[in-house]
Amino acid sequence: MKILALDTSTEYCSLALSLGNEVLTREVLAGQRHSELILPMLQEMLDEADITLNELDGVAFGSGPGSFTGLRIGCGVAQGLAFGADLPVAGICTLEALAEGSNESKVISCLDARMGEIYHAIYEKSDGQWNILSEPGLYSPQNAPHIDGDEWIGCGSGFSAYGEALKLQYGSQLKAVFGDVFPHARHIASLAIPVFQQGRAVEASKAAPLYIRDKVALKTSER
Repeated sequence: MKILALDTSTEYCSLALSLGNEVLTREVLAGQRHSELILPMLQEMLDEADITLNELDGVAFGSGPGSFTGLRIGCGVAQGLAFGADLPVAGICTLEALAEGSNESKVISCLDARMGEIYHAIYEKSDGQWNILSEPGLYSPQNAPHIDGDEWIGCGSGFSAYGEALKLQYGSQLKAVFGDVFPHARHIASLAIPVFQQGRAVEASKAAPLYIRDKVALKTSER
């Protein structure tokens, strides 16, 4: 199965082209330049693989949570590419992509949501599948959901931004923390393959970002 995956949910921009036994990737610290950089990066990768969009089986994207603008860009690009090549689309949760990239089986995924909050979910892998123990949600670090047991891995920028508060929440339950990792298209591609294989992808017009926060900025009086 040949899958194109992309993620623009954070300050990083990443692409992956999964071609069965081979995966080509591109990534860059894009800041606010995702829309400027992503299509040239894509074309470069397609040229390297000597493949066209029409030869692919689907397009996957990091659906969120994440940057409001970044999610709109990622979904819009995925839709545009899929429309043009008549391909199905799969939106993959960025927090699950963090878990997939950890190479661990018990993961607390946490992204910095700004405004003193975090995007948070808890996953455990069993028989090669991720089970959601705590659904993706928006929390203050001090109110992050509790979980039983230990040997948990903390992943994502939320642990860099609010490490002390999260350590107070989880303490010795954490085996290790990796705060400098981010959702990557290669892990989105990996999670998307069974979605396409099982016919759970959607047509391009039905693809949508996963917005957990409706409010994206503080009022002047709240700052």
